[in-house]
Amino acid sequence: MYLQREALMPYKNPKDRKKQVNPKKGTKEHKDRMERQRARREMDKKGVDRKGKDVGHKKPLKKGGSNKDGIRIESRSSNRKRNYK
Repeated sequence: MYLQREALMPYKNPKDRKKQVNPKKGTKEHKDRMERQRARREMDKKGVDRKGKDVGHKKPLKKGGSNKDGIRIESRSSNRKRNYK
């Protein structure tokens, strides 16, 4: 009985996962990450309930936007379904 259960639900060690690697300081990726974080903190200071929502930029950071261009609260799916490539 024990062997069958082990075969169905193998134990996964959390140490086997890849460690998250943040971009190096000074890179464009790091600058964009900090810009996103500042946008979230700004919404928190305003007292906006963003539970289950994303803070999106009106002009995407990948296209040269910033927080000054405007930020908005939107659902995760609508923010992430846009393909900014």
